[in-house]
This record gives sequence, structure tokens and C-alpha cells, in this order.
Amino acid sequence: MNTVLHKADTRGDANHGWLQSKHSFSFANYHNPERMHFGVLRVLNDDIVAPGMGFGTHAHQNMEIISIPMEGDLEHKDSMGNTTVIKSGDIQVLSAGTGITHSEYNKNKDKKVKFLQIWVFPKKKNVTPRYDQITLNVKDRKNQFQQVLSPNPEDPGVWIHQDAWFNMTNLGKGKSLSYSLQNPERNGVYAFVLNGDATINNQPLNKRDGFGIWNTATVDIIADTDAEILLMEIPMNS
Repeated sequence: MNTVLHKADTRGDANHGWLQSKHSFSFANYHNPERMHFGVLRVLNDDIVAPGMGFGTHAHQNMEIISIPMEGDLEHKDSMGNTTVIKSGDIQVLSAGTGITHSEYNKNKDKKVKFLQIWVFPKKKNVTPRYDQITLNVKDRKNQFQQVLSPNPEDPGVWIHQDAWFNMTNLGKGKSLSYSLQNPERNGVYAFVLNGDATINNQPLNKRDGFGIWNTATVDIIADTDAEILLMEIPMNS
């Protein structure tokens, strides 16, 4: 088993006034040659957007972009004609493919919006751009894994053009879970602790710590406090 630990306070830090962002991997003005990506997981940004503010229209190409809102309401508009709002419990996916433009704004004037922005390299380039979002029942992840993303349109959650599986869980203190990789020969897992403290494969972790694991078939989690965790299984090579 191989591992890499990214403590929360070692992430890149960007404060633009209207946007506070923590970067688990190199992004924009944060460049760390040892933290360019984890397998095909290219970006994991932990964003807080001020009331009424947001990202103006900008372009993407050949990237799978996943947004997971944690708090507040995020309004999305894109060149495919979609105008939507996502909130806690939703998962949004954008396959940029041959190219799209979009904007993201905090819909509310009186409270912040907090969300994770995740980029995954696709296994196929220049696909037709697509958009999707779903609302999940958060209760279905209590002390168990809830699949929120996969490569398969017929599976639970959203799907992307990559052999990746994302799962979320809300574990009560003292509870444990074991995750079996879909493809242990090729894939690794990047665990991100959203809230609380947990021990994953004997590594103690705290809120917003990231922990990459590969060359293993299973990932074992013990909640040291009530804990919320995102597990991302992704290919280690594109």
C-alpha cells in the first residue's frame, strides 16, 4: 500500500475578497510541483463565495467538472442553455469536452455559499459537452456509503467520462466502514474529510485533510468523532 497525506493547513490558500479558496492541488497562483494531481484527480478546491458574488463567464475544455455544494445556493449558467441552482444534497457534473463556457454565482445576497469544485481528466477527449445535476437523499449515507458518481449512466449518482467512483458517508462516532475498490489494480482512492475526525487505513485524519491511497484493494474507515467523508476512487494513470 502506498499513501500520501495532505493536511488541511498545507493546502494552497487564495483570498480574493469575494472568494476564499483552499487548493488541495496546484491551481491558479498556487503551484506545488509535488501536488499537481492524484492520478486523474486534477483539482480539489474548497470554495467560499461571498453573498451575491461569483465566477463570471469562463471557458473549459476536455475536463470533467464536479460541483458538490455544502451550504447555500449556487446559480449556474452555461453556453448549452442551462440555468440552474444547486444546493446542499445536490451533485452537479459538467463534461466540458469540445468546449463550453459557464458562470457560477452565489444566488443569495445575505449568506455565503460553500462548495467543492473537483476536476477529473477524462478518458476520452473532445466528447460532446453535457450537463447534469441530481438531488440525493442525504439520509441514505448515514453509516453507509452513498454512491454519488460513477462511469455508468444507469448507476446511482451522476456519471462522467472516466472510470471513477465517488462515495459519501456520514459516520457516527465509533462506527466503521470498509470500501472495496472497483479496480484495485489500476485505481487509487483519495479520501477527503469534510467534517469531523476519522482514521483511514490507520492514518488519523481531521477536518479537510486529504489522504491518497493506492496499491490496495480496500480502504478501512473508523469515525473518531461524527464524521463526513468523501471517497474518490480514480485511475492512477490517465
